[in-house]
Amino acid sequence: MKVVILAGGFGTRLSEYTKSIPKPMIKVNGTPIIYYIMKHFYNYGFKKFYVAIGYKGNVLKKYFKKNKFPWEVNLIETGLNTMTGGRIRRLKKYLGDDRFFMTYGDGLANVNLRKLLKFHIKKKKLATMTAVRPPARFGKIKLNNHNKVTLFREKSNLDEGWINGGFFVLESKVLSLIKSDKTFFEKQPLELLSKKGQLMAFKHKKTWQCMDTIRDMQILEKLLIKKTLRF
Repeated sequence: MKVVILAGGFGTRLSEYTKSIPKPMIKVNGTPIIYYIMKHFYNYGFKKFYVAIGYKGNVLKKYFKKNKFPWEVNLIETGLNTMTGGRIRRLKKYLGDDRFFMTYGDGLANVNLRKLLKFHIKKKKLATMTAVRPPARFGKIKLNNHNKVTLFREKSNLDEGWINGGFFVLESKVLSLIKSDKTFFEKQPLELLSKKGQLMAFKHKKTWQCMDTIRDMQILEKLLIKKTLRF
């Protein structure tokens, strides 16, 4: 089964690093984050990757030319200013009519990919999104009408709602919902799938961490050092 990784964005919120390299090539504990993502899929037996590149794609090309891995990597140019949906759409000829995984090049999780796939097949819908609870940033308090604190609780991700965790299983028919390079996958396609009852959520209650900021990167490094995330 093919795995699509979106790796072409500008990564502006990590401009300290992305001035010279694309976001998926930012090193976490000395290794580019895209390696950990691929290793996770490989550990579950998925070995064929299609990486949608754009901004500073030459850095990814040099990395995969220089380093050999026990999985197949296909780097596909998908344009500099193409949005997430447009990048997936540009891979259509490589994906054919096959079901495929899709994820972003800037987040890690210990999602059980076999269970995710099994869930998707069982539900018989066009798309399955991994839903996660974001790491809580603040503690929670409740006040009464006199500003007296009636509840204080240290931060917990149980206080947060479910969000897009970035690990998808998609049927090829989803590609027909992506109209152009300017389409954000997270907007029109996912909203339409939801309205049609064709989008399922696979709840992942264990570790998940994105890498949007330097603070996120530091958290990821700690998770890897403590082996909360293993690859």
